Amino acid sequence: MTRHPRWLPARSSEPPTGYRPEPSYGGFIAERDVRVAMRDGVHLCIDIFRPDTDERLPALLAIAPYNKELVSPEFAAAVPPQPPWSSAWAGAAEAGDSRYLTARGYVHVVGTTRGSGKSEGGGAPTWDAYDLIEWIAQQPWCDGQVGMIGISAYGAAQLQAAAQQPPHLRAIFPYDPGPAYRDFRDRYPGGVLHSFALVIDAGSVAHGRVGQPAQELASELEADWRRAVADPDLVAHHALYNVLTMKGQKAPLLFHTLIRPWDTEEAVQRAEAMFERIRIPVYLGSGWYAQGYKSHLQGAQSWYAGLKSAPKKLMFTGMAQLERPFRAFHDEILRWYDHWLKGIATGVMDEPAVHLYVMGANRWIQADDWPIPGTQWTPLYLDSWERLRAEPYAEASRDGCAEPDAFVQMPATLTRRIEKLRYVTEPLAEDLLVAGPVVFHLHAAIDQADTNWIVTLKDVGSDEGERSARAGEREPRADLPEREVSRGWLKASHRELDPDRSRPWKPWHKLTREAQRPVPPGEVQAYTIELMATANLFRRGHRIAVEISSLDLPSGVGGLNDVETQPYHYGSSRTTLHKVYRDAAHPSHLLLPVIPPGAIAAHTGDDDAVD
Repeated sequence: MTRHPRWLPARSSEPPTGYRPEPSYGGFIAERDVRVAMRDGVHLCIDIFRPDTDERLPALLAIAPYNKELVSPEFAAAVPPQPPWSSAWAGAAEAGDSRYLTARGYVHVVGTTRGSGKSEGGGAPTWDAYDLIEWIAQQPWCDGQVGMIGISAYGAAQLQAAAQQPPHLRAIFPYDPGPAYRDFRDRYPGGVLHSFALVIDAGSVAHGRVGQPAQELASELEADWRRAVADPDLVAHHALYNVLTMKGQKAPLLFHTLIRPWDTEEAVQRAEAMFERIRIPVYLGSGWYAQGYKSHLQGAQSWYAGLKSAPKKLMFTGMAQLERPFRAFHDEILRWYDHWLKGIATGVMDEPAVHLYVMGANRWIQADDWPIPGTQWTPLYLDSWERLRAEPYAEASRDGCAEPDAFVQMPATLTRRIEKLRYVTEPLAEDLLVAGPVVFHLHAAIDQADTNWIVTLKDVGSDEGERSARAGEREPRADLPEREVSRGWLKASHRELDPDRSRPWKPWHKLTREAQRPVPPGEVQAYTIELMATANLFRRGHRIAVEISSLDLPSGVGGLNDVETQPYHYGSSRTTLHKVYRDAAHPSHLLLPVIPPGAIAAHTGDDDAVD
């Protein structure tokens, strides 16, 4: 039986489950820089934190290519949890709170992957997670039950480990798990390249040496390199040109994306084969704004949709990045592991599978699946004078206009001004709950062969007034507060859809080399643009706004950015005219996942609907 979602009050980073395990161990033992041999003789370096007891206890492993010293209790003591607006926020400090875990009866093992930090390099890491987990299970302090913990790279490592099926790995909790479609699709939604690979490279402790760039790459790569290095859109961005000219010696993963910025069928098949290999319980999660809406948010949903053989749950926290060092929702993590590793009846599997924080309401809801069952996919159409309306265009009438709206965007080498079209509803007559994936259907023409479409969804308010011909009422008030709710991207040349894989709420662009097509200048094209999933309560009196642009910029200078809005995207080097069409023949519209009135019940133990 499908349950209705329910309102639940709580902090944006803490699902309100009411589970609060108390400390049961007082002592704390730390073993540093323990070397563990893999099957090929290469040693990984780990730290072991455990309660001061002779009992055998479950273990939680955190492993990533980050510096394990940044997740130590000593670092956490010197740097208390920092919000993302702090200049001391350390993104890589995300392996979990050792003192919290050990005090509640778990061993916390923190390691660095092969070829990083104090771990040895060489050979292949294919079976390292399997070997390390099985080694942990055999130690005198472990009862044979192993789970994993940590977010971002530590989350991605959990899914990689689960796919190897080590016998003693019982469950995982991969929050911000990284991309499921790892090579391109989940990293670069809509095929639009961005800067995050360079941002994250700054915190890497991977071994390596920058050597002299090769005179010539392998034959199948050299032609792609020559194409990329001749592309003014790439050359105009000095950080990209720097990577390109080094021919893979610097930022090799980004280099290969720059010379081959496409998805492949083989990459999709690899990802979906991995879905089949994961069979243990998985608790996925991400924040609404995680990693600039990119691979963490996309990955959590892709993993959740793809895992068919594993018990699974999904959690979406609020918009902000989590505090570092990571300490959020540890009660929920132990509710999960107390059930799967200790056999305690925590109720974690007796409730709906999905927890999500609703912005605007500042509350949590639960639902049985994602997207939420009963979602009403509701269009809002672009209208004249940059308005949004609910009514579709009337056929054979004066409704709509053949003359398009337009904006001209100069490149970032000439301006910091971002041009855009902005479409806004009238003030809402009642609250509107939007929760799920969002899609924008656009009909447009450009005067170049390509552009980046960037679509932003905003909550604007509060304003009880109406636009009129009276002085002072001819435009919506310019001083209204507004908040970005979601954003989406599509490279115009990657517009081709796979109809078999696409869903009304989830377009599947092919994103392959073969499917990429230049845009005939001046020709109207249909674009289906995926905005990242969200959950927001648009309050009565607020307005819904959609902005269409083609450029974004770092908030700092010299290509630097802040944690909330990174990464920015690589725009066109050419001044481009964008024309947006909106009539019966070109029904440009936003498709919103509206949760109907009465579907949300108050958290009072009854089924009374929230008005």
